[in-house]
Amino acid sequence: MNQPFPRRSLHFVPGGQSRMFEKALALDADTLILDLEDAVTPDRKGEARQEVLGWLEALADRPQERMVRANPLDTPWGEADLEALVLAPVPPHSLLVPKVSRPEDVTALVQRLEALEAQRSTPCAPVNLMLVATETAAGALNLPATARASRVSAVTWGAEDLSAVLGATSTRDEAGRYWPVFAHCRLMTLLSASAAGCLPIDGVYTQIRDGEGLAAECAEAAAVGFRGKMSLHPDQIPIINAAFTPSEGRIAAAEGLLEAFRAAQKAGKMAFAFEGEMVDAPHLARAEATLALAQRLGLRPTDND
Repeated sequence: MNQPFPRRSLHFVPGGQSRMFEKALALDADTLILDLEDAVTPDRKGEARQEVLGWLEALADRPQERMVRANPLDTPWGEADLEALVLAPVPPHSLLVPKVSRPEDVTALVQRLEALEAQRSTPCAPVNLMLVATETAAGALNLPATARASRVSAVTWGAEDLSAVLGATSTRDEAGRYWPVFAHCRLMTLLSASAAGCLPIDGVYTQIRDGEGLAAECAEAAAVGFRGKMSLHPDQIPIINAAFTPSEGRIAAAEGLLEAFRAAQKAGKMAFAFEGEMVDAPHLARAEATLALAQRLGLRPTDND
């Protein structure tokens, strides 16, 4: 699914907490995730929903992606959340869908979205979906199939809910590395999203005061192919953006490689030596992806400029 937002940093804003939303307006996050699920107590769900509808209107003319984590449809609040959000004057661009277990869960949600969108008096772009598909054991096992479901533009993962389901006492070892079951879910998120043609987004880093640890985890995530990371605290956003923004050196290297490929192709070659390394089609694809992101972020002019 076409996604116009870069999604380097996706920042959670607890529903119903106006002060945090006002602060979020000044943040440099690509996506603001307005949270109606875990961040809101059961007795405040309705109140928070109304407040988030107002926040969506406040974001109408801003460059950030409007994303809402609504309550699942099988909860007492899920249907009311979905109806209010889709029929709102300013609907969200996307929904963050928690606790997905099976592709059928997504199919049911999409059918409900289509029915609600048909009721709108004014048309809007279809709401797309980002899945949190590892919060249940079944979700982790069904990840490859679920990522291919309709309207899914990105897949992310989470260790905390899954740890509770499994009865795990921690998600990381003493050195800060994820235990194997959680590391497996993280890599399956990357592989499943990439296989489905949607964006892999890394999960949150819960140690909000550990900037060094966050930077290391972001660097690893970016190196293996994640396109962004979710954040819990404003201080995490600059670190995340830096990790998922191509450096000037990387952009220049991509431009040089593309120029070399153009010359090689004129000579009938797709594999050749470039700066001491043999390069071929995968290197070309990486260079093209780097330049596409640089253009999306305004670091290079687009072909239409």
